[in-house]
Amino acid sequence: MRRNLSRTLPPGRSRDPMREHDRLPLPLRLWATQALRPWCPRALRRIYEKALARTGSVEAALQRLEACEAATLAREARRLPGRRPFRSR
Repeated sequence: MRRNLSRTLPPGRSRDPMREHDRLPLPLRLWATQALRPWCPRALRRIYEKALARTGSVEAALQRLEACEAATLAREARRLPGRRPFRSR
């Protein structure tokens, strides 16, 4: 029997999201475990590295992730009728 062995994912994309998660820096992995919503490891890394490059501070980069999460949750809450807006921790 023949099998289709071609890749369905574009080049460069990981087939194992847990491996991507495990490769995140420790502070970022710890933040992800406390996050209120699930995050794609690639999105986490992109936001974190951009904020880290701008500020040079791990704490400031994690605060940026908090702000992104709050904005995403607020945006999602506006789409749901009858829901109260998200309040930050």
